[in-house]
Amino acid sequence: QVQLVESGGDSVQAGGSLRLSCTASGLGYSYNCLGWFRQAPGKEREGVAGLFIGPSMTYFSDSVKGRFDISHDNANNMVYLQMNNLKPEDTAIYYCAAGEWNCGRWSAYAYWGQGTQVTVSS
Repeated sequence: QVQLVESGGDSVQAGGSLRLSCTASGLGYSYNCLGWFRQAPGKEREGVAGLFIGPSMTYFSDSVKGRFDISHDNANNMVYLQMNNLKPEDTAIYYCAAGEWNCGRWSAYAYWGQGTQVTVSS
C-alpha cells in the first residue's frame, strides 16, 4: 500500500523559506517519480516539482522555477521540497506525490499524501 506523509508546512512572511518533507512507503520498483503538488483555495491542484529518481532529473512549474528545489534521499525514502523567496501566491496545501514514468508530466502522478499547509503573508 502506497503511503505518502508530508510535514514541514508553516506560516512564513514573504521572502522567507520553508523545507517540506515527505516520507514514502509501499512504493514498488515501478514508481520512478516523486513530486510535489499544491492546491490553493478555489483553485485546482497543480504540479510544482517532479523528480525522476534514477538519474535525479528534476522538473518545475514556471511559477516556482528558480525558487523551489526538489531532492530525494533514497536510503530513507524521503523527498524534500526546498522553497525559497516565498510569495503570498505560494499559499496552498502542498501534497507529496508518486508516479511511475514521465515524471515531467503532472498527469503521470497517481498517488498523493494528505497535504501540509503553507501560508505566506505579505
